[in-house]
Amino acid sequence: MRFPTDLLELGQMFSSDEACLEYMIQVRWPEGFQCPKCGGHEARFMPERKALRCVRPSCDHWVFINQGTVMEKSKTSLCKWFAGAYMMTTVTPGMSALQFQRQAGIPSYECAFQMFHKLRAAMVVPFRSKLEGEVEMDESIIGGHRIGPRGRGAEGKSLVIGAVEVVHYRDKGGKERTRAGRARLLHAEDACNRVIVSFLKDYVAAGTLVRTDGWKGYEGIEKYGYRHDPFILHDPEQASKVFPHIHRVFGNLKAWIIGTFHGVSPKHMQAYLNEYVFRFNRRFNPWEAFNSALGLASESEAPTYQQLYRTGTKMGWEHPQ
Repeated sequence: MRFPTDLLELGQMFSSDEACLEYMIQVRWPEGFQCPKCGGHEARFMPERKALRCVRPSCDHWVFINQGTVMEKSKTSLCKWFAGAYMMTTVTPGMSALQFQRQAGIPSYECAFQMFHKLRAAMVVPFRSKLEGEVEMDESIIGGHRIGPRGRGAEGKSLVIGAVEVVHYRDKGGKERTRAGRARLLHAEDACNRVIVSFLKDYVAAGTLVRTDGWKGYEGIEKYGYRHDPFILHDPEQASKVFPHIHRVFGNLKAWIIGTFHGVSPKHMQAYLNEYVFRFNRRFNPWEAFNSALGLASESEAPTYQQLYRTGTKMGWEHPQ
């Protein structure tokens, strides 16, 4: 399928909601439509209802094209949903909800904010594979401009645990080099051994070589099936040289959050980590990222307006990890 390479082509390909629906039909049923009720393959396209209607008189079943996606029940034009997904997945520095509201003519900031968080919810694949091979792992403090203590216990800031695969390859000259593979990031309350072990079990396959610093939270991870290679840092300035890939991930993450969003509240930090990981892991495949962000590949649970704006941490929306 053709993928829009710039904003001009995006506007030409998806100039109407009907064009967006036709694209969604191709993505959701690449081998042809099949009625879930009778198994028939012929249907009538009903763009005004955003649906396909089975032509068999004995069936007459309706299938709504955007059902199960983050766009379901939305009153916002599909053209604007497609524009938002395209900008989130292809614009290098990313885009804030405020910028998108102005660029796309969204009636309110709250509407754009909810749209972007729904897209971020669709960026989390429920049954994604775990990191494997060789992994660099570390933690970092993410936050705005705040005066206070630094380190793993910094008050008022967000602690983020991260891991990234180390991919070994040979360049054109035959020299062995490494680059960053897939990444995983988690907003955590602390970096104790219990949290770190839980992170490893969720995101890193057993048998993986895990390279870390000398933080005590990593002690004993060998008994859970991981090969541990700790390196005690006597000079903090060495960290970026010893663990270059995870520190590059954290460095780019901090620059992105400050530069694009001017800081992120801890309540929604995991959502922005999800977007960053999604963009990072699909940086070589924007077409796949575009479709996934729209929730076309799989059903995605998205937050409601009330869940996003509900006060408190226990009563609000818990962003998927």
